[in-house]
Amino acid sequence: MKKFFFLIIISLIVFVPSKYISAQRHELGLFGGGSYYLGDINPKKQFAQTQFAYGIIYRYNINPHWAMRINGFQGKIESSDAVIRYNQKRNLSFRSNITEIGLGMELNFFRYMTGNKRMRTSPFIFAGLAYFRYNPQTFYEGVWYDLQPLGTEGQGTTSYPDKKAYSLGGFAIPFGIGAKFSISKNFSIAAEWGLRKTFSDYIDDISTVYADPLILASENSQTAAILSDRTIYGINDEPQNNIGKQRGDSSTKDWYSFAGITVTFRIKTKSDSCSGMPKTTRKYKDYKYD
Repeated sequence: MKKFFFLIIISLIVFVPSKYISAQRHELGLFGGGSYYLGDINPKKQFAQTQFAYGIIYRYNINPHWAMRINGFQGKIESSDAVIRYNQKRNLSFRSNITEIGLGMELNFFRYMTGNKRMRTSPFIFAGLAYFRYNPQTFYEGVWYDLQPLGTEGQGTTSYPDKKAYSLGGFAIPFGIGAKFSISKNFSIAAEWGLRKTFSDYIDDISTVYADPLILASENSQTAAILSDRTIYGINDEPQNNIGKQRGDSSTKDWYSFAGITVTFRIKTKSDSCSGMPKTTRKYKDYKYD
């Protein structure tokens, strides 16, 4: 995580064109809102079972249309077959903390600059790259269990050598929309909704098919066997052998989302008070704060 954050800082130094240095604008602020998940339990219900999320954001305004951003967000996601009812009989559920560090670009549709009365508001879009950490858990008989070490789909057993333990971290592609509002000379507020396309199908610990519970019990644990298959049956239903049957959809990856409000403070620098500007930035002379 520290190495990734260091790479973000280096990227800012390397890729921000030097011609914009005299017109740079820095903003630092807080994020508050919600987080939720889309995947095998919840394939399509936006904002279902949204949980509280928070974080910090740094914005580097290159010009009135473009800005770079670094964010650090923390949230929680959860989902349950009993609540979503997409596959209620399967009866699986999970929760997980989500920690994200992201680097991205914002494009303002209108000319925007915090503190400038002529450029006070704009809708925007953003996209970038993020690294996130997660740890799916489920609740059973009064205890929360970490699911990854249990190998609920046969990971870690000799009988399923092709199934390896999945990583609890990975990269995602964040993108979304929002709107910015300059509320004073130094403060701005923005509302945003962003989705994260991940390259993992195990945020919910569900991906492929049911493993043999006897193998799970003997090579992993009895708890792994129980939590792997929690299928519920009606009064007249006969319990079935689910070995090899579909537990999840491995052809699609999981998603998560952050949506909320950011309040940022404009950090003053020497360039904010400089009267002169190089020729390459004169077209942005109305950066002057009113």
